[in-house]
Amino acid sequence: MFSKKIIQQDLSRREQPGLVFVIHLFMKEKCIMPPREKMTEIMAEHLGQTECFCYDSKVAGFSPQKYKVEFKDGSMPPQLMVMECIETDAYHIDEITKSQMWDCENSEEILEECKYHVVATDMLAGAMNDYKDRANMLMDFMEALIEIYPQCEAVMFQTSGKMFARDKIVNHRIPRDDRFIYFAVNVRFFNIANSNDMLIDTLGMSTLFLPDLQYHFRGMDPNWVVNHAYNLLLYNYKNNAPIKSGETVDGITNGQMDRNVMWKCHYEDALIQPARGVLDICMNEYAAGGRDYR
Repeated sequence: MFSKKIIQQDLSRREQPGLVFVIHLFMKEKCIMPPREKMTEIMAEHLGQTECFCYDSKVAGFSPQKYKVEFKDGSMPPQLMVMECIETDAYHIDEITKSQMWDCENSEEILEECKYHVVATDMLAGAMNDYKDRANMLMDFMEALIEIYPQCEAVMFQTSGKMFARDKIVNHRIPRDDRFIYFAVNVRFFNIANSNDMLIDTLGMSTLFLPDLQYHFRGMDPNWVVNHAYNLLLYNYKNNAPIKSGETVDGITNGQMDRNVMWKCHYEDALIQPARGVLDICMNEYAAGGRDYR
């Protein structure tokens, strides 16, 4: 599963939490903007009452009425924008992002064959009061887009670089409240050059102003750590990230979460791009990087 390709990183770019969420839909052939009536109908099926406030051959905009963004002078719904289908040549995906598309087995083939893509975004949604509302809205938006564009081959989320083939989304059985973690947050794996150290981190939680995770370790099956990361992501998501620096979480024994093993957590700067703060989990005797767990 895990690649050992050596990649140079760039820590000059710092992540900005809560920014516009960008969804890329990859196509083999160029397509025109679907009919306004069709788009509005499908959006409403997934998002409830939805107003199409703009539409032409280049952009369509929708406002789901059940969600609100609060401003000093009142409130208004967030805006969901769908852009025209364009060639993908101008969109560059860096090597680190390409190396972490574990959830799409034929990602290289898709990026090679799909010369067109549709970009969809949310606007104003970073100011929504409830982060879970934004997460659910974005996942409903994703599922609507997949239905609107049946010719779509795959979906990629720009914040995390996570990619899925279309059929994985269409046929998923992920619980509604777990979808954002499963689809939009990437759990990444890196071998540290010239050492036996490994690093697993997550990318994508900043959309919701929640912390990503980081594990710097050696001597443990990385698949166990990946599972631990997903469990901890779900815990943080459901409980608004209650863990503070210096507190502990359950560790792992023989691949299973173990309440008798305590791993200490601290907030610190990420070791792998993009530059950002993460919740670092010190894995006791498996910890690497000179961490003292005693």
